[in-house]
Amino acid sequence: MASTAVDAPAVRATRRSSPARRRQTRKRYLTVLLFMLPWIVGFLVFTLYPMVSSLYFSFTSYDLLKTPRWVGFANYEFMFTKDPLFWTAIKNTMFMIVLGTSLRILVAIVTASLLVRPRRGMKVYRTIFFVPTMVPAVAAALAFLYLFNPATGPVNQILGSLGVIDPPLWLYDPEWSKPTLVLLAIWGLGDTMIIFLAGMLDVPRQLYEAADLEGATGWQKFRFLTLPMISPVIFFSLIIGIITGFQYFTQAYVIALWQTNDATSIGGVQNSLMFFTTRLYISGFQNFKMGYASALAWVLLLITMVCTIAVLRNSRRWVHYQGAVR
Repeated sequence: MASTAVDAPAVRATRRSSPARRRQTRKRYLTVLLFMLPWIVGFLVFTLYPMVSSLYFSFTSYDLLKTPRWVGFANYEFMFTKDPLFWTAIKNTMFMIVLGTSLRILVAIVTASLLVRPRRGMKVYRTIFFVPTMVPAVAAALAFLYLFNPATGPVNQILGSLGVIDPPLWLYDPEWSKPTLVLLAIWGLGDTMIIFLAGMLDVPRQLYEAADLEGATGWQKFRFLTLPMISPVIFFSLIIGIITGFQYFTQAYVIALWQTNDATSIGGVQNSLMFFTTRLYISGFQNFKMGYASALAWVLLLITMVCTIAVLRNSRRWVHYQGAVR
């Protein structure tokens, strides 16, 4: 009875204070919502609404001037069965992703492994390798157009002086245009290189000292220590490379436009520079087939998601995290 008498006032006080607590909690929530409101409005207006609209437009015939007309899956059927440039764009895009991304990561690892060793002038060398990343994509494309000009470019002049009788036409040859773009991507690997450099500098030196005591060679230390320790960085670079590879547009567009000097023909020589985003751009902003362009955009999203998820699931076999439980 005494316990009940003592607890009753406390219960009544708690009940009296609960409305005040609810008001304080509601005020905190409103404050948080107020700070988040600019992002929420921006997300709804500039991200979610355009995505939902493009999904609807992908099932319509829409030219930006007339009211969208529902056509069901006609855009997707045309894409996979009747569009002669769709599979060309897929092939060219996959070429850049498979070859360009893998070579870019490989060269970045080799470059970072050379720049991680302390020696005189190392900061200067790191800066030199990073500077190409700061060059705008349009300027880099125009520079490579000059360097790899088959008639007057320095590259073919050097090859001619070395005895090469018939040097490649580079960007003007359908067999060499995409490998030249891969060289352009490798030239601007400074951003990837700096990430690998940071990853290698983060590897504990005690591991290398222990390997030296065991008599490990340089290759063995790189193979069994460095690569496993930087595998999260490789994984990150691979994911970013896949996503940016599917969105590859600027360099190919500038080069193809410079070659033809015709904005209506930007696929390059024999459509060798026709990438997925180029096909999307032509459909939406030149032919004004916005419904078909929306369908292309959603297929691009789905393909990117499938490839990314496949890499994520496969990463459990070869990505190692320091002291982390996955």
